[in-house]
Amino acid sequence: MERYTTADFNRDFPDDDACLEWLKNHLYPNGIFCQRCGQVTKHHKLKSRRSYSCDVCGRHVHPTSGTIFGHSPTPLKLWFHAIYLMSSTRCGISAKQIERETGVTYKTAWRMFHQIRSLLQEDIPVLTGEVEIDETYIGGKSHGKRGRGAEGKSTVFGMAQRKGDVSATVTPDLKRDTVYPIIKEHVIPNSMIYTDEFRVYDRLKRQGYHHKRVYHSSKVWVLGKAHTNTIEGFWSVLKRGIRGVYHAVSEKYLQSYINEYSFRYNHRGDNKPMFKTILDQITTS
Repeated sequence: MERYTTADFNRDFPDDDACLEWLKNHLYPNGIFCQRCGQVTKHHKLKSRRSYSCDVCGRHVHPTSGTIFGHSPTPLKLWFHAIYLMSSTRCGISAKQIERETGVTYKTAWRMFHQIRSLLQEDIPVLTGEVEIDETYIGGKSHGKRGRGAEGKSTVFGMAQRKGDVSATVTPDLKRDTVYPIIKEHVIPNSMIYTDEFRVYDRLKRQGYHHKRVYHSSKVWVLGKAHTNTIEGFWSVLKRGIRGVYHAVSEKYLQSYINEYSFRYNHRGDNKPMFKTILDQITTS
């Protein structure tokens, strides 16, 4: 993977104008189409404003409009710095860390934190080949019953293609009527699915899948090619990150945290730096 250091960031984005110029080029790679002129025209940056003006008719274009930066008085340099900070660690950073690093208020850091995280929500990938399916439970008090049936915890259903992508979704329960539609929508028929002995998976073969199991209750973790180590490895990273960085996550925001970790996992093999991968997610609404 290409390295991208703090020195690289400061060279590429030294000030607000450099950030705005990057955003303009990203959103208008073929030039800005002037709606008044009816064609692509040359535009020049207006002094002290986040906008460009058509050299022909003077119509203004605002690259930040409709993006996560829209209606925000926070300097673009600080927005880009926050994105860089969030991209520079495998486990993420907290809003409190963004506050300390950028000097903005905690309220502003919290808003930036969630706006940037919204960029990391991708469509659930289509999985095929060998797919592992498992579930986990996040939140609640640490004492008491663990695993299935634990009180006060959120249920998360996950699917991972071996040597491929992962998908994880907060679900209200683990009933067949809840999880089977997710599986059928995102796992190609005839794929080989590996699970543990949870009874909800009993009917996978009827749904057109190949199915093999491991029996964790009997302390059988691997049976030939059957195991769920891939998805369980993802659960481990997710839970360590939440405990170590965020300490606790409310059910309201849990899916957005899961989306962040899924995004990092699914782009782990990208050649370009995570910072650039996240920047590429910026679009207008």
